Amino acid sequence: MTSYATALKFFEACETNEGWEGCKEYVVNEAAPFKVQAAALADITTIQGYTQWVKAFGTITAPGATYELHLGCFDEKTRKAVFYATYHAKHTGEGGPVEPTNKEMHTDYVYVLDMNAEDKITAMSKIWNDGFALKQVGWME
Repeated sequence: MTSYATALKFFEACETNEGWEGCKEYVVNEAAPFKVQAAALADITTIQGYTQWVKAFGTITAPGATYELHLGCFDEKTRKAVFYATYHAKHTGEGGPVEPTNKEMHTDYVYVLDMNAEDKITAMSKIWNDGFALKQVGWME
């Protein structure tokens, strides 16, 4: 499998709420770092932790959440895969800072995945405006 194919499989597994169990085969190990400049995810420092957060959000807090992938690419020189997508979710379940609001979010985000020579993910960065998304679902003013 190529690095891009591995990265795409990871992206799909993560975004369809498979959690770490469905994502770990694409990642070098459970300590692989996760980086984001978003207060909502500030305590998450590993890809394993992030995949579990996505799973909980997409199955408990906003069951039925979907994504729309707009772009996926791989840079051979830097060995980075990049995915740009929009996440669509409705807060109908438990797990948020307030009772379910039944409000929707449609939030853009980008994943940057660092790949090693064995086509495994070694690190992940997420670029996301969490404040905008949280306002949409009524968690912030």
